Amino acid sequence: MADDKDAGDGLDVPPVAAPEPLVPDDESAPEAGDEDSGPDKGAEQRKKPDEREEDDRGYDDLRRVHQLVNNNFYGVVDASGAAFGFGATSSPGLAPGTIEPEEADRALRFYVPPQPCFDDALGKLRANGLVVLTGQNSCGRGAGSLALLRETLGKKAKLRSLSPANALAELAASKDLEAGQGYVILDYVGELHVEAVQAYAIGRLSEELRRKGSYLVITAGDTTRRRLALQDHCVSWQAPDPVELFEHCRKQLPHALLAPDNEQELLERVGEQRRPADIVAAAVALSREGAEGALDTLRDRHQELVQEFFRKQPAADDLLPLAALAFLEGIPERTFEKECAALATHVRNWEQSGETPLAEPDGGAGAPLHGAVAQQSRARWKARAVGFVTTEHRPEPGRDAGRSERRLVFTSPRVRELVIAELHDLYGYELWYPLRQWLGELALLGDLDTRTEVARGVAILARNALAEVDENLLQVWSEGLTSQRVTAALTLQFMCDIEHLAPQARNIALSWVDNRGQGRALTAAMALTGRLGSLYRLEALNWLWFLTQRGERIAFSARRSLVLLLQTAEHDSERALFILRYVRTVTAKAAPGTQERSIALRTTVQLLEAPRLEAPEPITAALLRGVPDSARHLGSLWADVLHSGNRSRAVSALCRTLVQLRDEPSVTGAVRELGEAMRNTMNRRQWAALCHHLSIALEHPDYAIPGAHRLAQVLLGSLRGRVPKDSRRSTPSLISNAPFPSSQGGRSK
Repeated sequence: MADDKDAGDGLDVPPVAAPEPLVPDDESAPEAGDEDSGPDKGAEQRKKPDEREEDDRGYDDLRRVHQLVNNNFYGVVDASGAAFGFGATSSPGLAPGTIEPEEADRALRFYVPPQPCFDDALGKLRANGLVVLTGQNSCGRGAGSLALLRETLGKKAKLRSLSPANALAELAASKDLEAGQGYVILDYVGELHVEAVQAYAIGRLSEELRRKGSYLVITAGDTTRRRLALQDHCVSWQAPDPVELFEHCRKQLPHALLAPDNEQELLERVGEQRRPADIVAAAVALSREGAEGALDTLRDRHQELVQEFFRKQPAADDLLPLAALAFLEGIPERTFEKECAALATHVRNWEQSGETPLAEPDGGAGAPLHGAVAQQSRARWKARAVGFVTTEHRPEPGRDAGRSERRLVFTSPRVRELVIAELHDLYGYELWYPLRQWLGELALLGDLDTRTEVARGVAILARNALAEVDENLLQVWSEGLTSQRVTAALTLQFMCDIEHLAPQARNIALSWVDNRGQGRALTAAMALTGRLGSLYRLEALNWLWFLTQRGERIAFSARRSLVLLLQTAEHDSERALFILRYVRTVTAKAAPGTQERSIALRTTVQLLEAPRLEAPEPITAALLRGVPDSARHLGSLWADVLHSGNRSRAVSALCRTLVQLRDEPSVTGAVRELGEAMRNTMNRRQWAALCHHLSIALEHPDYAIPGAHRLAQVLLGSLRGRVPKDSRRSTPSLISNAPFPSSQGGRSK
């Protein structure tokens, strides 16, 4: 999605609205970034061992979760089934970057402009260069923003998505608005700093857009209409007429025969819908599965089942297991029963404290538990939750299938969302106070699988109660112990799977960076990996790089997070290259001999040493093997570190990479390109030093392998072209045609 320039070509790396670095500009440090030198040596020595161990455990947990959900977070998105800007995949423009015409075409395949709001918005956009579409979530604002820009600029115009927070303040003062460009900000959530956007700044932005012939469409919630600086630019957005949209879709899809009775019922159901995505889904189902398939899509049987359960005003011993499952789906049944009993204890203690007992949906007091949880049986649970809860047998990740366990799960992910929504809508403090205590206990003491499910459930709860989740859970966990911080970070990751919550997750994470204490800064570093770091890649890199200049404990976490970002980008070539280019740029901009340079080199060597997320081999080997053009960037980074006091670590990382690739002839070209990139940054003395150190390293038993020697010859053969004859005579073992040191006695790896 990003189209930023290459390293050295103007990639804008300073954090957006970041605080000033907490280091003096004139403070210098050795260029070495190894553990025995640099400005952080004293802090490193003073660090408490238990703090380092605690942080290591936290990142081990994050790594395990990223391994399990890597395909969901970072896999290539297939949006072929998406329409109208909605679907199981992210809408075009959710992640900042370029919106390709093909993406917009798919999003607008079935688009019907809602009137009169479409024409009102189009008029404001053409007059002011700026319009804000306000309204409820899922009413078509995202697709409307693309349709407005294409109506104004044409179908082939360049469209670019901007970050949903702080972007207005940045744009108002920016000189970089491109002419004839269409910009969109989806789910604008306001500025991090209240004073950032005033009426005069919006006026300047509008004037600059008009002068450049460019246009900006913002989508936001209804509360934006109350902002004085934006109120004159707002248009209240409405979904198109549901029947009109349905008929429009039918004309573009394969024809399906409909009996009169079915057609009448189908149109009645369609007329009740408010989400364009649901109407499009029904039309697609009609073309593929006939009338019954379309009716099943619109009936939403899961919702009917869940609503019927709560309509019967369940007793506490029926309600609490369901509430527990909403936050612990899929854990082993034996663990679930233990935690369900713990929740019942929290409720019982709350009632015995003299507070209001657990209320029923109609406001009446619920019956006390009286040991109901202890008396319940697994058979009774199946009978109570028939239709929307079932059991599965599956082993723990990485365990033998013969050790599978029964696990309680909802029959559909939508059921879990509906249950949490009903719990929030129907029950008050008497349920949620003990429930929050229970969730806090799980975040602190639960195992990783339990805490992961808690985070997933809390992210769903944030759909309905974001302020409560932030205030009562995330703010507490973010400054707690490692287990709590990991749970808070994972909650923000899962919030990014809910489109309108992704900007909110981004804002919460960044609010922890800015003068909120060490604990929250550590949590922010953890949160800026994963899905959050994927969506807001430049901001995540900017802020993590800023955190590398904080105290040593925070800097350590920031470096680990940067490594995780690269590890999770292995199968996303565009994102992997973006990260490598970013590190190249900030390293090139750091003046030699400064603390910033030392920090950059320390971070770079950790990236080069890092293993893959799912295997012990170096990530550099995987990138050279699977990411075209990565060799050029890696070569530049390796050369930077080889010129510093980190040389020995860099040479070892290079040798490990060559050993890993030794039996893969297909990577010979990438290794040659790696050498060419290193050659472009080396003089004679530096080349001679590389040959000397590499020659010594290749004598080590771990690396003295013929295949690795062959690749080393390819690498150094690329360097040989620019080396004067006097330099060649100084290192005959590596520049002559003589074989590399014998590998006899060495061990293969």
